[in-house]
Amino acid sequence: MHTKVDWQLFAPALLISLAGLATMNSFSIDEHFFSKQVIWLILSVVIFFITSAFDWKFLGRTRVLVTLFLITVFVLLLLFVLGHASHGAQSWFSFGGLAFQPSDPAKIVAVLILAKYFSRRHIEIANVRHIIVSGVYAFIIALLVFLQPDFGGAVIIFGIWFGMVLVSGISKRHLLAVIGIACVSVALLWVFAFAPYQKARILTFIHPLTDIRGAGYNAYQSTIAVGSGQILGKGIGLGSQSKLLFLPEYQTDFIFAAFAEEWGFVGTILLLTLVLVLLMRVIDNARRAGNNFEAFFGLGVAMLWGMHILIHAGMNMGVLPVTGIVFPFMSYGGSHLLTEFFVLGVLSSMCKD
Repeated sequence: MHTKVDWQLFAPALLISLAGLATMNSFSIDEHFFSKQVIWLILSVVIFFITSAFDWKFLGRTRVLVTLFLITVFVLLLLFVLGHASHGAQSWFSFGGLAFQPSDPAKIVAVLILAKYFSRRHIEIANVRHIIVSGVYAFIIALLVFLQPDFGGAVIIFGIWFGMVLVSGISKRHLLAVIGIACVSVALLWVFAFAPYQKARILTFIHPLTDIRGAGYNAYQSTIAVGSGQILGKGIGLGSQSKLLFLPEYQTDFIFAAFAEEWGFVGTILLLTLVLVLLMRVIDNARRAGNNFEAFFGLGVAMLWGMHILIHAGMNMGVLPVTGIVFPFMSYGGSHLLTEFFVLGVLSSMCKD
């Protein structure tokens, strides 16, 4: 064990979490979000420091990763039997007053599996077999997440795989083939797999003002919240869209819009600066990693959090379809917060400075 902590990872992550708490605390109607998130944050910080004290080199062992992969698949399958349905998705295990979403750690397992695979075979990426095999690992987890149904989570996992294939040095010919397969897959999903509400979200994104009282309501209210913040914002606790409950799921899916309304353009830039500092530190550590596995793991985590933030902010500003993606470290919820600070601790432990 060691006590070294990468404060350049921890500090921006904690500040982003505190920004989320400040936004939740402004909602006088649902103060329980704030009090529960404080508890989750304290536990997450404790987990970060405990995790930072361990040597996680064993995560690179094939036997460990195969075991984690099989456990993840089993737990995701178990959801269809014992999972708790909420908002039309069977994505949670409920234990009394607590709920756990397995897709959060499942994304990390996907990153670990792909990091191990590409760390050993990235110099052979010109062989299409390695693209296919790595894609199968990601596809199994993404499919089980998609069937919950959690389209946003499945997109994130596919994006991690695609991003890690790119940094592994895929050839242009294979890249075009992958893009072509992705286009065909989306077409097949649209015809055979997408639920009506998912199709409605995409169509509403293309024509946002056609159904602002129905499928387009969430996106419409979110864009109003972001725009009404203007330069300096309305002030903490004065966000009318969220405080008057026009903005749905303001503590999770639309917390970026709630924050932007109260803190304005200046506050949003500061928030995104913290995000950039965090991601750049993760990428910098990956660049200086002691081995290929740690390098690919760091890059995979940066892709995971980066896509979450990009999609969340994009759907809050009306430039991407609404998919139910949370803002890392900021949105309400224990599952993702504990997972994020756990991973942050692993990254801190791997840091060479």
